[in-house]
Amino acid sequence: MTELTPEPLKGSPAPSTAQLDALDRPDLGTHGKVARREVPAYTPAYAPAQTPTPAAVAGTETAGTETAGGDTAEATSPQAAPTEAPLARSQGVRSAAGRQEATSDIAPGEAQGSPESRSFGLDVSRETDDDAFAGLTTDDESPLAREMIETERKRRALEATDFPRPRSTRIITVTNQKGGVGKTTTSVNVAAALASRGANVLVIDTDPQGNASTALGVPHHAGTPSIYDVLLDDEPIAKVAQRCPDLDTLWCVPATIDLAGADIELVSVVRREFRLHTAIQELLAGAGKNLDYIFIDCPPSLGLLTLNAMVVSKEVLIPIQCEYYALEGLTQLIKTVDMVKKHLNPDIHVSTIVLTMYDARTNLAREVAAEVRSHFPAQTLEQSIPRSVRVSEAPSFAQTVMTYDPHSTGAVAYLAVAKDIAERGYPEPTSGGQQ
Repeated sequence: MTELTPEPLKGSPAPSTAQLDALDRPDLGTHGKVARREVPAYTPAYAPAQTPTPAAVAGTETAGTETAGGDTAEATSPQAAPTEAPLARSQGVRSAAGRQEATSDIAPGEAQGSPESRSFGLDVSRETDDDAFAGLTTDDESPLAREMIETERKRRALEATDFPRPRSTRIITVTNQKGGVGKTTTSVNVAAALASRGANVLVIDTDPQGNASTALGVPHHAGTPSIYDVLLDDEPIAKVAQRCPDLDTLWCVPATIDLAGADIELVSVVRREFRLHTAIQELLAGAGKNLDYIFIDCPPSLGLLTLNAMVVSKEVLIPIQCEYYALEGLTQLIKTVDMVKKHLNPDIHVSTIVLTMYDARTNLAREVAAEVRSHFPAQTLEQSIPRSVRVSEAPSFAQTVMTYDPHSTGAVAYLAVAKDIAERGYPEPTSGGQQ
């Protein structure tokens, strides 16, 4: 079969080899003529210094020597090291000591991969003071960063404020027969906040679970001298109190599992409602005369342990979780306080109500807070305690949130609550200037 050879179209002669060769780098800038142009070699903006190899150094030393034929060899120079790819400018170059040297043109605070620059739009300067939040700026599109900055500003303002010291020891019972509302968390964190501001604080754990003892980092295993020995065996509080390892002015009377049967054992004891009252009065007359605050953490019940705490104290602090169940039990608790006031302790009163686990995103939390404030406007603090993971994590490290993460929202909230409590117990000056 005869092969068919395609013929070029008439009027369009086939291009020659020279013309095809000239199409490598066309230059159409001269009236459409095709011509080869010389392209200068690419030189990167940053070329790291190259260390000459031993072979290259040896090659330079042979320059100008005679060869075996008597001719003089031409001077040789080391071959230029291959230039580095432009990508190396953003990756950095290893120095001789192995240290990573930044070669990027990105300004500090705009580093690629920085979560702050990607997520929050923050401008973080490397020249900041000891406070990690000092150089932060934000805008309306960064709600998380804005909240962090507001929390830090509030913490600084509270740290710069002097907390007034009471003229005499204030004994505060923290109670609510509803469980899981934040009694222990409020007790230990408010106590730690006041101690961090220089107050001498004692926490008495009367809950058989011993959670307050755990949060303050004191031993409370079976056999440890505890509040049980004070109530049943007349042991002095000064002998069973332990200092908190994180704060020098904070002490704790621990609770052990032995306390679980104390309600039954106290039934047959003379003056059973005044056992704790007697022990605290002896403490204040002796080793504890310089105490500023005594916080009594009560169990979630209205038994004899809670009754002992109410008899000895003048103030009751009620934590209320922002949910319906916690609000429902508040009426019964107020009736119990009134009963104690009438028959056992005429000086007791509800001085403070703290809203805990507050979530402003839910309608229920806002409605419960509004309901509590409408019935107890004078007692309810303006500062509420938000839900915070740091507050829940701290006890697992045998710490309060005040020492575990003082910059967290929970720690700042409890510091504000402690400030309000300190100011409420400080008498206002009279018109004559005397207090």
